[in-house]
Amino acid sequence: MLTTRVWRWELTATAISLLVVAPLLALLALSLQAEREIWTHLASTVLNDYVVSTLLLMAGVAVLTLFMGVGCAWLVTQYQFRGVRFFNWALLLPLAMPTYIIAYSYTGLLDIAGPLQSAIRSQFGLRFGEYWFPEIRSLGGAIFVMSFVLYPYVYLLARSAFLDQSQHLKDVGQLLGHSRRSAFFRINLPIARPAIIAGLSLALMETLADYGAVSYFGVQTFTTGIFRTWFGLGSVAGAAQLAMLLLSFVIVLVWVEQRSRRRAQYINKRNQVRPAATPLSGMKNYIAVALAMTPLLIGFVIPVAQLLKWAIATHTQLWQPQFWRLVTNTLMLASVTALLAVALALLIAYSTRIANTHITRLARQLVGLGYAVPGTVIAVGTLIPLARLDNTIDAWFRANFDVSTGLLISGTLAALIIAYLVRFMAVALSSVDSGLQSIGPNMDQAARSLGYTPIQVLRRIHVPILSTSLLTALLVVFVDVMKELPATLVMRPFNFNTLAVRAYELASDERLADASLASLAIILAGLIPVILLTRAINR
Repeated sequence: MLTTRVWRWELTATAISLLVVAPLLALLALSLQAEREIWTHLASTVLNDYVVSTLLLMAGVAVLTLFMGVGCAWLVTQYQFRGVRFFNWALLLPLAMPTYIIAYSYTGLLDIAGPLQSAIRSQFGLRFGEYWFPEIRSLGGAIFVMSFVLYPYVYLLARSAFLDQSQHLKDVGQLLGHSRRSAFFRINLPIARPAIIAGLSLALMETLADYGAVSYFGVQTFTTGIFRTWFGLGSVAGAAQLAMLLLSFVIVLVWVEQRSRRRAQYINKRNQVRPAATPLSGMKNYIAVALAMTPLLIGFVIPVAQLLKWAIATHTQLWQPQFWRLVTNTLMLASVTALLAVALALLIAYSTRIANTHITRLARQLVGLGYAVPGTVIAVGTLIPLARLDNTIDAWFRANFDVSTGLLISGTLAALIIAYLVRFMAVALSSVDSGLQSIGPNMDQAARSLGYTPIQVLRRIHVPILSTSLLTALLVVFVDVMKELPATLVMRPFNFNTLAVRAYELASDERLADASLASLAIILAGLIPVILLTRAINR
């Protein structure tokens, strides 16, 4: 690969990576400059609750997602039963369900006024308080609903790991006298462990980043603490300190996930023959169907059915201009962000390809970290430098022209889009990178020998070849922006709402039925990346 004018590509990659790094550096600087009294107050009052609740939430989600993800992956890869091909891809459907939306659905189903408790009181002639029923708005409820939409992260990677295991492993287990159960725990599971841990790390990152579900259920985690400290106590510095503490949890998970992926790359990759699936019949077949159906029903079918019931009752909202204004706002934000994210991802990926130096590789890794950072943390980190820039500009205009400029950047859609780019550029970069890796370097060299500049090579050769990867990146970023709640809540301009924010506001006002149409629109959009995944699985 030609290395002329390498510095230009290094500068491009560095500038893009600074977009991701700047909010984190600003967050670190503010947290170090904060007054000690703020941290002392947090430590003596609520910090312990935040730490304990966050750790308990992570532990509960970890146990349930491991049990469901690994169990379902083993079931569909090792056994042949009725509907197994359907379950292979259908078990991914809960990925389309944001955690805050499934929280709304199950609150409507299981709360005091919900159909289930109402039926119990009617059937047995009981009053509220005369019977025991689990409280959905609790830490246990949050663990329950979040686990049933996050287990696909474990399922997807565990399924791939089990499919990569060859018939030779099964033969070795039989030679050693292991039963099927013993072989699973002593041979198959240890080999698949790196992939499983990587999937679990992704699920726990989503758990740490969640605000909508835990806030709605009244669970005190770091994300709710950041909001409460910032908007309740009016302390941006205190929010920054909590955000840095939350970020330390994320860094540990990122390290575990990347280490597990590296280990998984070298485990059992040269298999030749996959073991034949064991056919099940009779009662075993029905049990397998029931086991595979349970997470699908709880994580997708039941909450969607509840939302559809509410949507039918409130369908007149479809003809109201307010609803379509929400749709327009959401589509506009998602489209602009997706286009910018893919363009920047293409630039940094191509910069690394043209100038594969330490600088470009480091810049690419920094951009890749953005998706792991919770939206709440990114919102705090993005607003700090933008607000200071606004204040500097305003002070200069006041001093020189006696005119106040107000909030030129931090109170606009531009600031929100910047926050989206920090968080979701990594998603686009992953898809673009995989597409570029499929293009051999000989193609670049041939084009350069014909007199093409690097930009011409990118525009005339790479972009047409990468059309599928670019479209995939556009769709995935588009959907992620539609679903994003915490960053949008913090950074949206005054009187500007999206579908996610409006659904959250209505649910917070106990207008769950009115939130159903916005929630269903988000779920329908969320099905797009799931469909892309299922197409890849079925190939």
